[in-house]
Amino acid sequence: MDQDTVLEHIAERSRVVGHPLVVGISGFCGSGKSTLARGLVAALPDAVRLRGDDFLDPARSHRRSSDWDGVERDRLVSTVLEPFRGGRPGHFQRYDWARRALGPEEPLPQARILVLDLIGLFHPEALPAIDATVWCDVDLDTAARRGTARDRALGRSHDALWRDVWIPNDRDFAQRFAPRDAADLLVEPSR
Repeated sequence: MDQDTVLEHIAERSRVVGHPLVVGISGFCGSGKSTLARGLVAALPDAVRLRGDDFLDPARSHRRSSDWDGVERDRLVSTVLEPFRGGRPGHFQRYDWARRALGPEEPLPQARILVLDLIGLFHPEALPAIDATVWCDVDLDTAARRGTARDRALGRSHDALWRDVWIPNDRDFAQRFAPRDAADLLVEPSR
């Protein structure tokens, strides 16, 4: 499935839901979630993107868990997704990776469509607050190869994290929650 099909699906969902639309993009680490999200926002009128990495707890996101425990879904849902869908103003805090703490409060973006890309997003805590779900349909081995290559190109040495934490977390999350099955659309992002 290509980006045009995703855009058509988003337009249809937007007509049906009757409130500002939340589009969730998920997939394995390195599957192309962020690239797809940026492309969709560039093609959609009145759309904004929030990086899922802003809703990770870095200590927990760097340790093993079967449910991507490092994703702060409760903070994401209560401070961003629910207020956005309700058309209410609000404030939220991004995680400041340099300071290793939550950043200052900032206003919730006001738009017609919010696109969010995040690992571990298609979880029972978050799914009720997402109107359209897109899974980056790249197998785990390919996604991990792409992700480690990207990190190396950026000068980041995360090989141990990939091997010991992120790949096993992705595998366990997929087995436990079947996120691919929760998706409205399956997309294989191009590289």
